[in-house]
Amino acid sequence: MANDSAMLAASLPQARSGPEAAQRSPFERPAIVWLIVLAGAVGFASWSGLGAVLRDLRLPDTDDAMRLVQVRDLLAGQSWFDLAQHRHAGAPPMHWSRLVDAPIAGLILLTRPFAGPALAEGIAAVMWPLLLLGLYAAILYRGVRRAFGWRAAAFALFAGTQAIFVTSLFAPGRIDHHNVQICAILALTVSLARPAPTARDGAFAGALAAVSLAVGLEALPFIAAAGLVLAGFWLRDGRAALPPFLGFGLALGLVAPALFLVQTAPALWSATACDALSPPWLWLTASAAVTAATAAVVPGGRGMGLRLGLLAACGIVAAGGFHVLFPACAAGPFTGMPDLVRREWLARVQEMLPVWQLVRLAPDAVLAGYLPVLIGAVAASLWAWRGRDPGERCLMAATAAVLWLGLALGVPQLRGLYVAGAFVPLVAGPVFDRAVALLRVPEAAPLRRAAALALSLALCGKVWLLVASIWPASAGADTALAAERAAWQSCGDPRAVAALDVLPQGLILARIDLGPSLLLHGHHAVVAAPYHRALPGLAASLDAFRDASALPQVAARVRADYIVACATPAEPGEAPSVADRIGRGEITPPGLEPIPVPDTPLRVWRLAAGAVRG
Repeated sequence: MANDSAMLAASLPQARSGPEAAQRSPFERPAIVWLIVLAGAVGFASWSGLGAVLRDLRLPDTDDAMRLVQVRDLLAGQSWFDLAQHRHAGAPPMHWSRLVDAPIAGLILLTRPFAGPALAEGIAAVMWPLLLLGLYAAILYRGVRRAFGWRAAAFALFAGTQAIFVTSLFAPGRIDHHNVQICAILALTVSLARPAPTARDGAFAGALAAVSLAVGLEALPFIAAAGLVLAGFWLRDGRAALPPFLGFGLALGLVAPALFLVQTAPALWSATACDALSPPWLWLTASAAVTAATAAVVPGGRGMGLRLGLLAACGIVAAGGFHVLFPACAAGPFTGMPDLVRREWLARVQEMLPVWQLVRLAPDAVLAGYLPVLIGAVAASLWAWRGRDPGERCLMAATAAVLWLGLALGVPQLRGLYVAGAFVPLVAGPVFDRAVALLRVPEAAPLRRAAALALSLALCGKVWLLVASIWPASAGADTALAAERAAWQSCGDPRAVAALDVLPQGLILARIDLGPSLLLHGHHAVVAAPYHRALPGLAASLDAFRDASALPQVAARVRADYIVACATPAEPGEAPSVADRIGRGEITPPGLEPIPVPDTPLRVWRLAAGAVRG
């Protein structure tokens, strides 16, 4: 397959459209190609899922639920700079950006007058990711068309509808920030992936990098890689490669602080936050600006030695200063997390799992997520090496770099694959284009045509989902995982949670993942939700539901008014936990008295009369 991708890259001058080809190939007719794209778009998302988001606010993920809670608080009058979740015990500050809250809030305000408050939220939750999907499609189409022509660009759009990270992260209800970051990094890459990028291209890319950092730090490795590549070109070529390097560094160093000031309270301007745009990361963006500005004053006639020395000195100052001034952040964003929370919660979050654990728990995710990225990385690398057109080679080289970096990040943690997974269509579109071009090359052997088509299909995540569905080894794990997801959806169902509102408003102690649904669909406060800044609540929930006898003690200590549990199946391959058995009613925690609440699968208790509160 790798050999075939090299042949596709190097030996198809006939692939471009023309009058004679139009007579021989139906794929030269735009109507046929766009019908294929339309067919992919129709199957992009589940229509039943769209209706559930629109009518009932059944959002796909706990982060989506918390995002909408944060937007509600903003619309209810909470300060722009106040990111604390005041219905969470301890009012932990969220590390998410108001820059994402604002457009969602704007959509709600626009639709509320004619749709009403509840439906307006559903409309916004559907529209926002679909608007971002349109932006992603526009960036993708423009980037591929510039290098490969309209048909390859159209096939890239079709491939996007078959990529599981695109279909999941841009699905209705996905109002978390990963899709925003994907659009920013895709546009950044496309703007630089040309034979002779200009200072304007570099400045545009630097501004997009700053936007991505302001929204979240997940794409920081891709931004750093872009800066290093531009610095490497300047090191090799001197002043000829200076304009994009200078534009990128200056824009990043200027726009990032501006966005930081826009979204950060003045009282927090000097506060170190390892998980959000703050002084540690502004130090690095400022270092990039200073490095690029210093490069601009290096005389053009000087050799590579001076340029290498300058880059090395600036790198040492940037890295050394970061470690000296912000040593805590050198260990990552989860500083100060207790071992209990790291082991029992963080290490079990699916997006944080390494590939060797996912193979057992979710083999379909490994097949459909990792394999297209790996195959795409190989194909793009070969195309960049063997391709004849400079524009094609530049785009494929940049795409290969993103895909390989994404794989390196995604092997230890699934979420490292999110950005890279959305780059696979950049490879798949041209591969599809060349594969259909082979159909009208008389001398092409049938085996080569079949191999080209197989390579095209191998870049489609949904094809691998189909393979996983008929793979016996994955059936058991997929069934268990589906049962667990269904149980959690039942527990967090809007009607199930809203039934708790018959109780006077109070503080609920529940399992961690139930927290966002309780906040979104009910009027109660919660002890715990799945966010690493809320460490006391995370530890309390883990302590409470590890041991039935400890549950009333923890409830008393955190002054919970209610204890809520739900029936969920055991993790695949594991014995039922105490929390699962409590939720199913197999264990009755001592010191608690049940509170009957109709029309909900949730079980509710309060501390028994006479219990001592902490």
